[in-house]
Amino acid sequence: MVRIAQGGWDERTARMLLAVLSEPGDSVTGRMLDRLGGVETVGLLDREDAAPGVGSVETQVWRKRLLTRTTEGLREKVASFEGLGYGTVIPGDENWPAALEDLHERAPYVLWTSGAASFLSRPSEDLVTITGARASTGYGEHVASELASDMSDGGRIVVSGGAYGIENAAHRSVLAAGGDTIAVLASGADRSYPQGQKDLLDRVRGVGLVVSELPPGTTPTKWRFLARNRLLAALSSATVVVEAGYRSGSLNVAGHAEALGRAVGAVPGPVTSVSSAGTHRLIRDGIAKIITDGEDVRAMIKHHAEVPVVEKSFEREAARRSQPPHRSL
Repeated sequence: MVRIAQGGWDERTARMLLAVLSEPGDSVTGRMLDRLGGVETVGLLDREDAAPGVGSVETQVWRKRLLTRTTEGLREKVASFEGLGYGTVIPGDENWPAALEDLHERAPYVLWTSGAASFLSRPSEDLVTITGARASTGYGEHVASELASDMSDGGRIVVSGGAYGIENAAHRSVLAAGGDTIAVLASGADRSYPQGQKDLLDRVRGVGLVVSELPPGTTPTKWRFLARNRLLAALSSATVVVEAGYRSGSLNVAGHAEALGRAVGAVPGPVTSVSSAGTHRLIRDGIAKIITDGEDVRAMIKHHAEVPVVEKSFEREAARRSQPPHRSL
């Protein structure tokens, strides 16, 4: 058996190791990190005792789940990340985003960064997430571009996911305006997915920030996209969905934002457009405010900041948000 804890991990490399072995947003890993820190959590992989506040059975299941992955050469793999030129940010670092603490035990273990990591230290009130359908319409892309440019001109950082469609339009508009933007990926920070977005993401890396909670080299999966969505929602004070079909993943971002007590806005579209069916549902169900321009976004953020919000339990809402949109957000 490989003794994983031997060799003297520090807090940063221990968290990097856990990101290799554990999927993002794992609540058991998160609870252990919260109670023990990274070094002690890694130490539990070599022992048989239970983690405090977790229980013996759950600890054993957690240990078995993580150790099903290849453990040979882990130290070398983690050490190789440091030679790739990507920064890392962990809790306690100057650039760790305080807003992510609202995720509690589902907060990321570590963030890999390429670009201006200092963007992460900005207050969440300075960040706005713009997301929407990959299969967007010209109308949606135009509105997304206008909103992103307006937010950028006002000094805000536009957060998005680097995908085709609405997110592409948002990033490109900010870059054209000379503003600041963050792309949060569901793959390693070194990967451009989809490949057709490579030029755009390289530009973001050059003047903005590409960030991921997954180690370099990691490929995206459906679950990792869903897990990434909680970061898109948590980083910003507000999420605006420009276009979304009835089963769009963008509704998942809105669901996370609502559960975290963030402001949620949605852009209405033609009543006949399937690309706006999801945004219309958000508005109809009272989850989102109607957004038609940048002034609406600013008014929504201002109003939301002035009205006390009772934060919903992230744990309680997790199952609801993971369901297909036709059942629930």
